[in-house]
Amino acid sequence: MSVFNRWLIWTHRYVGIPLSVLFVLWFASGIVMMYTGDMPRLAPQERLERLAPLDLSRVRLTPAAAATHARVGRPPARAVLLTVAGRPAYRFDGATVFADTGARMPPAEAAAAREVAARFSGAPAAAVHHMGLVERPDQWTLVAREALPAHRFSVDDAAGTELYVARDTAEVAMVTTRRTRLLAWLGAIPHWFYLPALRVDRPLWEAVIVWTSAFGCLIAITGLLLGFTRFRWRPSLNREPRIPYAGPMWWHHLTGLVFGIATLTWVFSGLLSVQPFAWMHMRGFEVPPSVLGGGPPVLADFPEIEPAAWARATAGRAVKEIRLRRIDGAPYYEVRLAGRQAGAHQQERLLLAADTLAPRTATVGAEQLVERLGAVLPGIPVTDAARLEAYDGYYYGRGADGPPLPVIRVRFADPLETWVYVDPTELRVTGSVHRFSRLERWLFNGLHSLDFAFWYDRRPLWDIGLIALSLGGLASSALGLWIGAGRLRRGLARNSAIRRLP
Repeated sequence: MSVFNRWLIWTHRYVGIPLSVLFVLWFASGIVMMYTGDMPRLAPQERLERLAPLDLSRVRLTPAAAATHARVGRPPARAVLLTVAGRPAYRFDGATVFADTGARMPPAEAAAAREVAARFSGAPAAAVHHMGLVERPDQWTLVAREALPAHRFSVDDAAGTELYVARDTAEVAMVTTRRTRLLAWLGAIPHWFYLPALRVDRPLWEAVIVWTSAFGCLIAITGLLLGFTRFRWRPSLNREPRIPYAGPMWWHHLTGLVFGIATLTWVFSGLLSVQPFAWMHMRGFEVPPSVLGGGPPVLADFPEIEPAAWARATAGRAVKEIRLRRIDGAPYYEVRLAGRQAGAHQQERLLLAADTLAPRTATVGAEQLVERLGAVLPGIPVTDAARLEAYDGYYYGRGADGPPLPVIRVRFADPLETWVYVDPTELRVTGSVHRFSRLERWLFNGLHSLDFAFWYDRRPLWDIGLIALSLGGLASSALGLWIGAGRLRRGLARNSAIRRLP
């Protein structure tokens, strides 16, 4: 046996013993994440569904008057009208101003936050228990740190609900149940090492991801090399088996040969998930919002609320939230309405002109958009522009979570060959990719999720393929763990026997 083969065997055997534990965790949790996604989050649709409807008859102040009364300093980049603590309120960036009095909302204390949690959960206040103020990320606020500090509550219900109410906004920022917490422990937490002690220190977390994935790549590569070099590709004159092993080692060799490439691509793409290389952080050309007539809203452009006019514009449906927008240089309301059916999980969205409350129907074509961009950005030529009615390889999604369609894709001739996707109705940039992010899309998303167009939208074909590959990798890893554990047991037994000798 050559020195190289001995090195392969030694590396795969002894480095693989501890790494096989991670491989088993990665494969098993990856299957769970196919259907549970990332960590538990408060989905925007659920937030809107639980949000109390706006009582527009109680809105006494225009946005400009409310901002002046509350002495909001600089013009806000974002302005929203919604119900907070049972009252209509404007949210100007981080400041909340009640729309009936113009008073600023103070930080929510435990009692007020408890009422918010009770309304959100639908449970009586007596069934909602305050568990303390969370000021540093815990297990369930790792993905909602911007909401901290937040009051944490438990609810006496069948689901074992826990809620986090942000102290500064008096809004529910995170909801978990016994089921979502269990699924997170089976999926996202072991898969991405989402533990507070590790995840809050991003450099340390990234280093752990990179090094464990790098060693995982080493184990996958050495396993593939051993699999191919130890396999007898030509029939033996003595009819020796093609796989020179028996028992669990025979199955480990076979599953490694069949599923080794998929294992290597998954581990390598997992390494890329934290963008360890400088080229993955490069930014392409960005279209400023003001170029397309957007930008922050001008509060003085929005008139007083007239409840009767709003009832006609919304056909009497309950309004959940109103965002102040600027589209094509004019003021608009982006209105979120309650679902048409009781308990509906999707809220309808309207774009209404601020002066007339007429729905926005104007749209721009690809040629018009190119003309606008060329007039204000003469130094960056446009290669081409096209209206997309379906997703392409870089702008895509599945179901309600996908980005909006149709869009206009504009390709620029800048050094990074940037592509920008623009909503033709709202004149809003909805996506952007450049040469290196397009490469990353295939090296990370493509290899890790296998979201290739030929089968990504053909379920259950995608599910069957991904689960089959995952189960194969899981079987190979579990066999490796079993074999390695047995080798360790035998080694420890020999050492113990040697120590007992006189």
